[in-house]
Formats: sequence, structure tokens, C-alpha cells
Amino acid sequence: MATQRKHLVRDFNHYITCYICKGYLIKPTTVTECLHTFCKSCIVQHFEDSNDCPKCGIQVHETNPLEMLRLDNTLEEIIFKLVPGLREKEQEQETEFWRKNKSKENEDDGPRTKRPRMEEDDDEDGDQDYHRSDPQIAICLDCLRNNGQSGENIVKGLMKKFIRCSTRVTVGTIKKFLSLKLKLPSSYELDVLCNGEIMGKDHTMEFIYMTRWRLRGENSYPMVLQYRQRIDFG
Repeated sequence: MATQRKHLVRDFNHYITCYICKGYLIKPTTVTECLHTFCKSCIVQHFEDSNDCPKCGIQVHETNPLEMLRLDNTLEEIIFKLVPGLREKEQEQETEFWRKNKSKENEDDGPRTKRPRMEEDDDEDGDQDYHRSDPQIAICLDCLRNNGQSGENIVKGLMKKFIRCSTRVTVGTIKKFLSLKLKLPSSYELDVLCNGEIMGKDHTMEFIYMTRWRLRGENSYPMVLQYRQRIDFG
């Protein structure tokens, strides 16, 4: 009877570790342009400063490299089966992270500088929980230039265009958030678009994701919304 060869976990490390952080892949995310895989948080953070793959150097996308990312749930399950205790350890670290950050938020009496959610405008009714218990959605806010429009276009790109907010946040709130961040005059009008279509001010992020983003075959992370100066056709 032939004996089966036993493999150690380290024999597979080349296939299940992240090139960026050198740890085991957490929420493995593949770049469809070159098929290299990284931790989701690692590659999303990398694309804040570069449009190139950190491993092979190929340009992933000219403007929105996040559109070329796909989660690999099958690989994630394989890694969790190969590495004993990794799933539980990751869950514990995630729980501890949110517990510590929640404590810091409660102790922070200063300006809302380190809070990752859109707390400036998340709630217009005076409810102070800012929808923290709601399902969250990641969004990329991309500036769309109005080429050919007369007059000076004062709409600029955000320094940090990736945000996370409640799925109940409306387009109207997104517009207010942009106006505050870009320091636009109160009379200045913005359009918010998804896949080239102008979104109504009462549309929620969940509605846009379900009816405009996902149903058009977009599976990238995060959802991309574009904004521009409102065009006057009058």
C-alpha cells in the first residue's frame, strides 16, 4: 500500500500569503488584469496612491483600479481550512478593533477628524447614533470634469475619495458631504451619477447599489459614484 505524502502549511505559503503585508491572505482579492491576489484591505489602501499592481507593476486601470478587483471567496475558505485557528483569530481581531475604535469615538470631544463615517451629515433628524447599527457600504467618490462647459469649474477631486457609510444615506446627504469637503458655496449645485446616470436626491445607497450598480453587472468593490458641477441646459 502506497503511503501518502504529508504536506506542511509552509509548503503552500507562496500561494496563500499577501505580497504586501506578508501575512496570510485575509479576504483574498484578485486583480483581474494580472490575476495577482492580495488582502482586500492591503490592495484597496495601495490603490489610494497608485494605479499599478504592487507585484508586477502593470497599470491596472487609468483612473479607477478598484473596478478591476474581485473577491475570491473560494480561496478564503481554502486558507481557513489550511491554517488552523486563522478564522477565529481574524474574527477576534476584527471584534477587538471595532470595540477599541468605538471606545475612542465615545471619548473624543474634539472635531470629527478620525471618524471613518460621514458623521457630518449622516442624520438630519437629530438622532445621534449616526446609523452605526445599519449595514455599511463602501463608496468611491470620483470627480467628473465638465469638459466643454463655459465658465470656471471649481469642483475638484477629494483628497480621500473612499468612504464608508450607512446604506440608508441618500444622494442628498452625499451632495452635502461633498459641498462641505470641497468648501463649495451654498448656491452651488452638484450632480451625482452612477454608471453615467444622474441619481435623484432621495435615492439611498442601497437603492443605487441594487438597481444601478449590481444589476448592470458591476461587481467591483467599492461602488463608484461620480460627481460634477450641475450642467444648465437652459
